Amino acid sequence: MARLYGSSKRILVTGGAGFLGSHLCDRLLADGHEVICLDNFFTGDKANITHLLPDPKFELLRHDVTFPLFIEVDEIFNLACPASPIHYQHDPVQTTKTSVHGAINMLGLAKRLGIRIFQASTSEVYGDPVVHPQTEEYWGHVNPIGLRSCYDEGKRCAETLFFDYHRQCGLEIKVARIFNTYGPRMHHADGRVVSNFIVQALTGVPITLYGDGEQSRSFCFVSDLIEGFVRLMDSPGEITGPINLGNPVEFSMRQLAEQVLAKTGSKSEIKFEPLPSDDPRQRQPDIGKARSLLGWEPTVALADGLDHTIAYFRERGFGAA
Repeated sequence: MARLYGSSKRILVTGGAGFLGSHLCDRLLADGHEVICLDNFFTGDKANITHLLPDPKFELLRHDVTFPLFIEVDEIFNLACPASPIHYQHDPVQTTKTSVHGAINMLGLAKRLGIRIFQASTSEVYGDPVVHPQTEEYWGHVNPIGLRSCYDEGKRCAETLFFDYHRQCGLEIKVARIFNTYGPRMHHADGRVVSNFIVQALTGVPITLYGDGEQSRSFCFVSDLIEGFVRLMDSPGEITGPINLGNPVEFSMRQLAEQVLAKTGSKSEIKFEPLPSDDPRQRQPDIGKARSLLGWEPTVALADGLDHTIAYFRERGFGAA
């Protein structure tokens, strides 16, 4: 039987050695919970959670969510899935399996235990949006057979499964749609724009802008996102989501590149390349629901978050200290 909400819980975090997962493990342990970190290390990095291994409340489990898992826990945060284009396009079939089979296995576990489960969904479910900013009611504009579809459609199908388990089985679900997030522990070669620009600037190679550089994104610092995760998971049962979690302040890729160049003092030039297939022109969350239902909104400005992220990459040997 699950413990009462609000007390110390035994919590499973799938994808727990990844960028977001490791920060979530940090937060849950700081809040006094026991954490079981599950990862198959396809994109996760043991270095992200090495500092947690001595903690008696932390346990590391090497496992692939596409296979069933039998374990006793009180809550599940399902974060397992490659989340950057370079990684999820490397093995697109496995990416879809991770989203879909992984959701089925984790939902089955939650159903058996009668516990609450959280799904880390994505703003990619909106595709290349024709509605701006994106509200949770928008159904999206997604190419089902494109290069990015393994991730976009896999996450859309996972949401379908979560809501069908909720309606059919009465399962308590929490679904967050994550917008661009950055911070320490990003992989240096994950193809995401913030890590790309920082590594390029610190190593003195040209910063790559695609298209005209005017496509826009909204950037949320990782600590803000994790706060949103915790508030959503701890919210009343009738709040299922999906709820957008991201920073509504929008920046063009060119503006981001210019900030990174200024903060690093880099002499890197900017070069332009053709826009990748199905790359959205705009991405900005409407976070009205997060504000009203969770009392949540980001607090870390891009300038401050970039300082922390640049320092992280410098500590790992990219560029001069």
